[in-house]
Amino acid sequence: MGVAGPFPGQAAGPPVPVMDRDEADRALARLGAEHEAIETSLLALQDHAGRRLLEGAELTGVTKERWASTDQAITLLWGYFDAYAGTLAQARAVRARRRYPNRDDLVALTELLRGQGVTVAHAAARPDPSVNGPARLSERFTLEELVGRMNELYARSLDMVVASDSVWSALPARIDLLAAELHRTRSLAHSVGVRPGEHPAGDDLEAITHELATLRVQVISDPLAFWLPGPGSSAPGGGRPDTARYDRAARALDDVRREIEAVLAVRQDAEQRLVQLRDVLSRADRTLTEARAARGEVLAKIAASEVPAVSGPATVLQERLAAASEYRRHAQWHRLSPLLETLEREAEDELLRARESLTAVTAPLAVRAELRGRLDAYKAKVARHGLAEDPLLIERYDAARRMLWSAPCDLRVAGHAVLRYQEAAAELLSQRRAPGPEDRR
Repeated sequence: MGVAGPFPGQAAGPPVPVMDRDEADRALARLGAEHEAIETSLLALQDHAGRRLLEGAELTGVTKERWASTDQAITLLWGYFDAYAGTLAQARAVRARRRYPNRDDLVALTELLRGQGVTVAHAAARPDPSVNGPARLSERFTLEELVGRMNELYARSLDMVVASDSVWSALPARIDLLAAELHRTRSLAHSVGVRPGEHPAGDDLEAITHELATLRVQVISDPLAFWLPGPGSSAPGGGRPDTARYDRAARALDDVRREIEAVLAVRQDAEQRLVQLRDVLSRADRTLTEARAARGEVLAKIAASEVPAVSGPATVLQERLAAASEYRRHAQWHRLSPLLETLEREAEDELLRARESLTAVTAPLAVRAELRGRLDAYKAKVARHGLAEDPLLIERYDAARRMLWSAPCDLRVAGHAVLRYQEAAAELLSQRRAPGPEDRR
């Protein structure tokens, strides 16, 4: 719609210069195009699905209040538009009198097109709620001022209609789909004995059912209560539906559905999962036994080394595994389901802890093996370069080997001996590669 001009009620400006024929023709063409655009917009608003729904709905809350004001604004819009169209038709009639208008015609056209030539009688239309001050029986506008007033009313009305329609288009259908999923979940829950008062998931299903029913009624009667305007947006309908309550209900139903599916899965494969649990705990016990044996070996073969202690088997987990077997025997699936999930997680943690304990206990043996490998690798390297018979290397190799192949082995001293052998070998190898004085000449 057109660009807003100054509102009536302001101080009158200087006299408007009389337009010439070309100016009048251009103004009539522009205002005619604007008239068509305004009419198209008003008809689109009149036929908008959201407006028709608002007109026939039993509204409550903030939507009821805003629709009363919006309905009044739409009625006033048509009154303004009729006044605008009447003034434009009057101006066209003046222009059509003669091909070359005289001065009286141009004065009349100037008053109609640029002056306050539009009179709106409020006896025939309700007063504009957007205007402050005492009520008037009629008001006078320029065409530009009237377009500005219509723009403001149109934007505010369209914003309310679009926001309501957006909520109605988004939320009720989603709520109905979620309610259908809720019905299927309730049937499934009853088949495995999950009922209100007997299982927490049954109580949750009852709460979700009540919340969805209440939410749907409120969304239908008061859609604007579920509308979040867009930050900084002045465009009509800028914003989005507030789906927070729906999202919470959907997440709660997902949680319940996962729990019921877990109960179903427990009923189907409880015995297999119990066997796997026993296997994991057995492997953890064997690993801890191996770690205890390795610790004794390390203490016997490695000197001056901190070897961590090894804990005993997880008797608490074994007791809880026995309780899980009792739940299965008595078909207490809703109790077995969470217990199995916890036991599976804790059994894997126990196996990981046992493996870490074995790794920590055998770390000194791994260090000794690495030192032995490094020593033999350097011995092979110097042999390839013909330095295997060097007395210094033989002496240092024998010293390092005695330390690494004796028990208990002091890893710190043995590591130092291997380093001394490496340094001696590196020095001899660098001397062999360096050219002598004759070679340089």
